[in-house]
Amino acid sequence: MSTPDREMTYAEAFREGLAEEMRRDPTVFVMGEEVGAAGGTFKSFDGMFAEFGPNRVVDTPITEESFTGLGVGAAMTGMRPVIDLMFGDFITMAMDPVVNQAAKLYYMTGGQVTVPMVIHTTMGAGRASAAQHSQSLHAWFAHIPGLRVVLPSTPHDVKGLIKTAVRYNGPVLFYDDKMEYKRKGMVPQDEYLIPFGVADIKREGTDVTVVATSSMVHVALEAAEMLAREGISLEVVDPRTVSPLDIDTIVRSVKKTHRALVIDEAYRGFGTTAEIAAQIGELAFDFLDAPVKRYGAMDVPVPFSPAMEFATIPDAKGVVELVHGLTAGGN
Repeated sequence: MSTPDREMTYAEAFREGLAEEMRRDPTVFVMGEEVGAAGGTFKSFDGMFAEFGPNRVVDTPITEESFTGLGVGAAMTGMRPVIDLMFGDFITMAMDPVVNQAAKLYYMTGGQVTVPMVIHTTMGAGRASAAQHSQSLHAWFAHIPGLRVVLPSTPHDVKGLIKTAVRYNGPVLFYDDKMEYKRKGMVPQDEYLIPFGVADIKREGTDVTVVATSSMVHVALEAAEMLAREGISLEVVDPRTVSPLDIDTIVRSVKKTHRALVIDEAYRGFGTTAEIAAQIGELAFDFLDAPVKRYGAMDVPVPFSPAMEFATIPDAKGVVELVHGLTAGGN
């Protein structure tokens, strides 16, 4: 008999999912800067040090390349490390162990070596954290064969996806939007996992398909409410993972609505929006009544000034304007 769902914050759901996996499997451990008694920069590991102790929740020096490399080695020898990089920007310091080692060793050894590790980090602007702490760099890793890239948007999804990521037998880049940790949502008490490569339709609609990632899902849903008052119906599709990408669900939606907008908080140029838009163009061209539109962050370093910063980030008003352009001349 199933038990009722509970309301939890995103951070609580992440912690619950990870703690369940650590209790289930003694090879799972966490390593990163301030993850111990401090509970992590955004308190996403709060309370885990008290339960699991210093041998399984390991504080590290400020040496991203070193402890990410240690994670690769631990994974190769049978452990399942969860490596925490407090800001996604800092992964630039660990590109070699991630891109040249973790992503490739399974293939270079003919499957004799696996690297089951999760690299957990953050993305997104909006905290006045300036240009070196506010980037969304997930498209880099979706470009690399051998890596999985996960972008949850809700408490329900983050719990199911972190459990899947921990059990996956390869390297996973797991991105939380740092502005979403306090967002609340309903989470089942019964165990569940969400498979990679399965998108979720967060809102059904008939006029325009909006494909949105991470926190941009909530921007799209806000815009959908605004447009509904005008009689325009948005279908909001959340890929949940961009590698693998569930393009089939996206294309089915576009074939129904005949219009598409792709939103992602990463820089617009050469990014996630471009790849998804290109695949829609290739696979659903005959069904489109208008060119696919893209909406990403402005191609500038993220400003420190909040007034300037928010001008660079996609918002609901911008979505509404783009949808008006897509639907001009009738729905």
